[in-house]
Amino acid sequence: MIKQQVNTHEVIDIIVNILDARDPNTSVHSWRVAEVSGMIAEAMQLPEKEKGILHTAAHLHDIGKIGISDKILNKPGSLTAEENEQIQAHPRIGCNILGRLPMFREISMIVLYHHERFDGLGYPEGLTGENIPLASRIISTADTIDAITADRPYRKAKSAEECFLEMELHTGSQFCPTVISYATMIKDDIEGVLNELKIKGIKHYAFVGHEELMHSRRLI
Repeated sequence: MIKQQVNTHEVIDIIVNILDARDPNTSVHSWRVAEVSGMIAEAMQLPEKEKGILHTAAHLHDIGKIGISDKILNKPGSLTAEENEQIQAHPRIGCNILGRLPMFREISMIVLYHHERFDGLGYPEGLTGENIPLASRIISTADTIDAITADRPYRKAKSAEECFLEMELHTGSQFCPTVISYATMIKDDIEGVLNELKIKGIKHYAFVGHEELMHSRRLI
């Protein structure tokens, strides 16, 4: 049997396509989060290797939602405590999926911690401050930017200005102050890119339950 070398980008493409087949909204959301994460990393002048790892992790940060039922993912109303507990399992599910491949071990840990909060009230492990990987802190910020600037059943997408005013209120509690400061520096550029993606048809419709995750805290 001829052994063929596995191409990392091909594996990523397969995973992203699996996610898209399962839930197009999550796939497009991840695409937008990857774009914003990359912009923040560029503003922070991170090394090229770190930017590459971050970009891949951002694309795959919600892969664990494959293990969450459609009933919960697509629920148009508020989530119950039990449903919230189930959806809070998605970072660990994603970590377990990605961690099975040696090439994704580092990325799996970034995915695991993308819902941690700077104040230690996040999940799954309640890490605090700079104990949370920088890439996870960047993805958390980009994740929220996309959540606020996406359309909702009850409102249109908010502007970047409104988004950053909201995030300022939670800087130092939910969000890393350093990451927020760099993201704020380029907020006009971020809004421009997200608007450009909408023009190109790369947009998504977010449900109420997903917005609840924006400031969610660890339940267990």
